[in-house]
Amino acid sequence: MKKLILSTALTIAMASPAFAALKVGDSAPDFSASGSLGGKPFNFHLKDALKKGPVVVYFYPSAYTGGCDLEAHTFAEQSDKFASAGATIIGVSADDLTRLHQFSADPKFCAGKFPIASDADTKIAQSYALNVTPPRAGAKDVNQVEINHAFIERVTYVIGKDGKILASLSSKTDGLSPDQHVDKSLAIVTASK
Repeated sequence: MKKLILSTALTIAMASPAFAALKVGDSAPDFSASGSLGGKPFNFHLKDALKKGPVVVYFYPSAYTGGCDLEAHTFAEQSDKFASAGATIIGVSADDLTRLHQFSADPKFCAGKFPIASDADTKIAQSYALNVTPPRAGAKDVNQVEINHAFIERVTYVIGKDGKILASLSSKTDGLSPDQHVDKSLAIVTASK
């Protein structure tokens, strides 16, 4: 009986998500990633961006999907306010670079206002303790293009110049809509100025 209970407990533990998003005060894992800015290749390094001021790292499931499109568009609209607060914005998803080049240049979304980075192997997301779900068979974006990459949960981290997390904003646990991620992170970087 004890073996059955132990076996069941281990099975449940292994099936449950092992990740819990990083918390306020934690050190943000440093990362470098290839990405796109206005449709052109862009290399991002968190350590270098933090030398200029706070960094908003927002993870999103996929380009050309409803919530992600709204979030990117809202960040683009507010990008001047983030810049005025001395903050850098970087979006991160498991999209490949070809897809990111299109999305970053699209005037309806990123509009070349901030870079987005590819985390195709989801190692960055994992270092930030985020849940990643495998590609869904038959999943298509708003353009009816099949999405064949993993989905990273929507979480926005506001990272202070010292590399510590000032805020962790989650759609799942905080009930925030994609555009509220933008508004809340802008309020945080403005207050930390």
